[in-house]
Amino acid sequence: MIYITQLIYIIEGQEDVFHQFEEIAIPTILKYNGRLTLRIRPGKKSVIENNIDVPYEIHLVEFNTQQDFDNFKKDEIRKKFLHMKEKSIKSSILFQGGKLN
Repeated sequence: MIYITQLIYIIEGQEDVFHQFEEIAIPTILKYNGRLTLRIRPGKKSVIENNIDVPYEIHLVEFNTQQDFDNFKKDEIRKKFLHMKEKSIKSSILFQGGKLN
């Protein structure tokens, strides 16, 4: 199992475009043995301390294997809509790891 945490920073005014892209990308995760386990839109009141900008959204996703995650990234339908992602996301930070016991 691999775990993905993504911090997503949106271009101001492009929230609707981002939401449209997410309507395509999130269901695609399931096709590749993945699960969106948590999707958070943090507000300023929920941040106790920060040394980076607060992201628009935080996604926690898990995939059974690295190959599943790689296949998700190569999905042809998702790739047709990447222009929406590029139009709406200023930047993102992706952390990949495994479960600690």
